[in-house]
Amino acid sequence: MTLAIILVIAAALSLIVIVWVTSSRTLQVSTDRSLAGQIQAIDVAAFRNLVDPSEDAYLRQRLPAAEFRMVRRERLRAMAVYVQTANRNAAILVRLGQDALASSDAPTAEAARQMVDNALLLRRNATFAMLKIYAALAWPNSGLAAAPVLLGYERLNGSAMLLGRLRNPAAPVRIAAAR
Repeated sequence: MTLAIILVIAAALSLIVIVWVTSSRTLQVSTDRSLAGQIQAIDVAAFRNLVDPSEDAYLRQRLPAAEFRMVRRERLRAMAVYVQTANRNAAILVRLGQDALASSDAPTAEAARQMVDNALLLRRNATFAMLKIYAALAWPNSGLAAAPVLLGYERLNGSAMLLGRLRNPAAPVRIAAAR
């Protein structure tokens, strides 16, 4: 009984450390370049493929169990990279949006508020998704982890493009790779 309690406490502490390390790394945004130039575009189609439940079902049917778990872990690692990039982009967009909130132009300020709200929601979802991804790496047969991040990222892309057009129509902000 004592061993079980110690293991549960150790697991909880490990999760706290993982969340802290993940969030502290993504909060650090260097200041040597312009904020918009730091955004890394994400291939949304590839990300969508990684979080598609039908793709997992297809792989589960076609591959032997051991090979499926190996492929699933590789897909989860790739998913983690996309989620971390989305989280970092959201942090940058929060800062851009906060700068634009001071605008005297009402549509620009409203677009900035909407973008900041979407970016903060995405950051929260990305943190939870990373926890689910780490758990799924240990248990590859568990459910999908990052679908809410994809939906939030697509919504944030629209908000960022709107704010970019309102502030500087000549230089649009893109956070998704062009198709």
